[in-house]
Amino acid sequence: MKILRYFLIFSILMAAVGFYPSPALAGAFTYTSGIQVQNLEGTEAEVAITFYNPDGSVEATVPDTIPANGSKTFFPLPMVGEGFSGSAVISSNTQVAAITNILGNDGAAAAAYIAASAGHTEVKIPLLMKHNSGFSTWFNVQNTGTSSATVTVNYSTGVVANAVIPPGSAHTFDQTLEAHDAPVFSAIVTSDQPIAAAVIEESTQIMFAYSGFGAGSTSPVLPLINANNAGYVTGVQIQNAGGVETTVTLSYTPVPGVGTACTETQTIPAGQDRTFALGAFAGSPPPGATTDCIGGARFVGSAQVTGNTANQELTAIVNQLLPGTNGEAYNGFNVAEATAKVVMPLIMDRNGGYNTGFNVMNVGASTVTVTCTFTGTSYTVSDTLGPGEALNDIQYNKIAAGYVGSGTCEAPGGQIVAVVNELGASPTADQLLVYEGVPAP
Repeated sequence: MKILRYFLIFSILMAAVGFYPSPALAGAFTYTSGIQVQNLEGTEAEVAITFYNPDGSVEATVPDTIPANGSKTFFPLPMVGEGFSGSAVISSNTQVAAITNILGNDGAAAAAYIAASAGHTEVKIPLLMKHNSGFSTWFNVQNTGTSSATVTVNYSTGVVANAVIPPGSAHTFDQTLEAHDAPVFSAIVTSDQPIAAAVIEESTQIMFAYSGFGAGSTSPVLPLINANNAGYVTGVQIQNAGGVETTVTLSYTPVPGVGTACTETQTIPAGQDRTFALGAFAGSPPPGATTDCIGGARFVGSAQVTGNTANQELTAIVNQLLPGTNGEAYNGFNVAEATAKVVMPLIMDRNGGYNTGFNVMNVGASTVTVTCTFTGTSYTVSDTLGPGEALNDIQYNKIAAGYVGSGTCEAPGGQIVAVVNELGASPTADQLLVYEGVPAP
């Protein structure tokens, strides 16, 4: 029987899927994690989740099955000891996709990120922070190779960090313990073995998470931008992962009736990063930026890089924040990697107070019909989308109370991307989690 092994970002591996770091090492919270695995094929999946300790030893291996085209929740993490802090690899005899939900202090804060199908010897991290208006970051790098990995982190601040990581295990890099001279910066991680990375951004109240980039794009797409919308603001961090300076133009496109189309342009030196959207929509663009966006005006829509003068490789992270309440991040998309099918491993309707909603965006050049189906229910969503248009659906009160499953959206002959929001009912806790839909063959 053929067994497929997956790592952090598409079909499976979670760099630091079990986040339980000691507060002395990293993090503002006590952490717990859950995994949602979706079987993408029409035959039952035989899966095994192997949990690794930081020293490379195996904490536990959990065998299980997932029904054809079904999904399964692993929460709490099975068979690992109390206080486990490490990583996981999921093996399967079918194609699968997965996400990790991370809870801080029993749900006082929460974040999500997707798993990956393979590691890379270079991983880009566009947004890191040290004491930035109360926010700092830490990230885990996981060795997805078969031999010990010698890893070097080159920060845009000039700081360099190193680690040797056993196969399967993960190492934590905590920016609050490093000598950075700027509050916002980026990094490029290199290794002699393939690696994957997951980043946590957090204050004492709010948590964000995103995955490191194995490759960037010359024109990233960002399906959801909020500005001055019910208190939400958006910051877009764009990293120039290339070797020369480039001038980047980000074009913002509103949904009908909720804002005005506009652009923002900034020059980004090689290996550096710049913040877009946040200042432009607040009426206080950063030094050197040019924009015709209306400060203080409400905006809901999408964005895409439409100018990149030196045609450099870019990565982009979108942070959505309701100050003092909740926030979450998602990765920008490479249109070249968009497919006609996107899967969403976790969909909920009134599940312990949590519901999901998603945006599916047509990033192709032609009009397409998008149809979304969900495991274990006859509920469907369908719409016809022109280029750049998006389908929005909120699952609350539409499927069944307590529903937990997965979703699949298809646009025959087209190219689509998706972003999924998970939102809890608490008005005070950070119960917003966001993850990217996974492109599927």
